[in-house]
Amino acid sequence: MTSSPDATLPPPPSRPVRKDEIELHERGLYIESWLPERRSRRKPLLLVHGELAGSWAWERFLGYFAGRGWEGHALNLRNHHWSQTADPADLSFESFVDDVGAAMDRLGPNVVAIGHGMGGLLVLKAAERRQVSGVILIGSELPGDIRDATPPHLIRDVPELFGPSLLGWATLAEKLQRDHRDLTLADVLRIQHLMGQKPHESGRARRTMLRGVRVDASRLAEVPRLVIGGGFDRSVSLEESERLAIWLDAEFEPFGAHSHYGLILGEEGFGQVAESIRGFLEAHRL
Repeated sequence: MTSSPDATLPPPPSRPVRKDEIELHERGLYIESWLPERRSRRKPLLLVHGELAGSWAWERFLGYFAGRGWEGHALNLRNHHWSQTADPADLSFESFVDDVGAAMDRLGPNVVAIGHGMGGLLVLKAAERRQVSGVILIGSELPGDIRDATPPHLIRDVPELFGPSLLGWATLAEKLQRDHRDLTLADVLRIQHLMGQKPHESGRARRTMLRGVRVDASRLAEVPRLVIGGGFDRSVSLEESERLAIWLDAEFEPFGAHSHYGLILGEEGFGQVAESIRGFLEAHRL
């Protein structure tokens, strides 16, 4: 399914929404929760962000799904957004996996885990070790099992700490909008502002990801799986997303006119992705 970002947005939520929070003090984690006013039998959603992001990246998803009966819980990894400040040099890919695992433990085995970018790979690794009800990967980084080899010098060049410039986001907003045609100027400015709140990411975690993190896909064989990719995604190509879906034997939804961030927070396009996820959840009674 290839969609245009100019398609009609979904109607406003039909149910009241309330906001809450979960704090995992032992790990210094803050989870932003948007809940339907009335509890339902739908599975709770755990949303995991990628590099230099936070629960803010999921705000439109949180409102969309809470308004339709799903609990949405957006994790902030350590040293991201509202979670406890930590030295990024002390953080690693494995420590982030443990953060996701702690959130899964808190929400229970019925959780549907949704990850974006590096968050998708974190979800895969954490779900390898815990029971989940479903896995949804959006513009997800690939596991080492199917990832193209990264030249050693590119791994060595990743600094201990890095900021938005490494991801191409430390430039003029107008240029970014031209490069991400499904984002409005307001979307771009918001992403830039929020990326700058805690502008240092763990180079150690990125180097681990580039070397290749292996995942035992057989552990997810009985779990409903959906992979979503964007045709304008400059971080993870549509072809790479399809490769991931084939490797996982997962359902695959391509959105040809969506960029990496447009898939989850683009004002004009997020609704099409949310509708696709909603269809997947309803088809699997999640």
